[in-house]
Amino acid sequence: MRSVWTIAKKELKIFLYSPIAYILTAFFLLVGGFFFTNILAWANEQTMRLMQSGYPIDRLNINQMLFEPFFNNMAVILIFLLPLLTMRLFADEKKMRTEEMLLTAPVPLASIIIGKYLAALAVYAGILLLTATFAVSTFLYGNPEPAPLLTSYLGLFLMGAVFIAIGTFASALTENQVIAAAISFSTILLIWVLSWVGASGPGAWQGVLTYLSFFSHFRNMIGGVIDTQDIVYFLSLIFLPLYLTRAVFEFRKWR
Repeated sequence: MRSVWTIAKKELKIFLYSPIAYILTAFFLLVGGFFFTNILAWANEQTMRLMQSGYPIDRLNINQMLFEPFFNNMAVILIFLLPLLTMRLFADEKKMRTEEMLLTAPVPLASIIIGKYLAALAVYAGILLLTATFAVSTFLYGNPEPAPLLTSYLGLFLMGAVFIAIGTFASALTENQVIAAAISFSTILLIWVLSWVGASGPGAWQGVLTYLSFFSHFRNMIGGVIDTQDIVYFLSLIFLPLYLTRAVFEFRKWR
């Protein structure tokens, strides 16, 4: 466990000393702020119209009007953002010819993979935490339900954790960071498309494809529901790419 934290701290320092983490943070907050501001303006406009038509104000669902579209947009942004965050994790090691030292180091291979993964996850968690300032403003001027908001953040964190695991695996496949980002983006996009196919698929395939899509599980959490099935799904999709990453390095080690 100590070796995991040592690797994680080392990788975290690399992230903090490089401009990529700050550029991605600024981009995420800028785009997130743009979406939140526009959705908030739309929600205010809809609220005024409903009040003028005599709709009871106590029946308005701020979470559904404001936070559901906001988190859905944030999830789409992550598809583009997180492959850029993870593209250098292992690709840089191969490019700098330090991969051999990595494979022969007196540290378990699993510790190296998990350490690098946790470093990227910590950066993502920090970025996600900064977006909480958007939600705080709604509590100052409105009365949203905190439970669906917290489950939405949990869902966004878990889905981002899956994207980072996929990006870690993609980075282990090549020394080219751009190719690693492209593989990660394509894989995430493919799983996302499964939700569209599942919605129009026939019979049993519809249920299977819908289950495989992470957005169907994410939507449950946006609605304020924490289902064990959704948690198991996300944890499984985190474990599988990390296991495949280990398999890639084991193959290279004994090749």
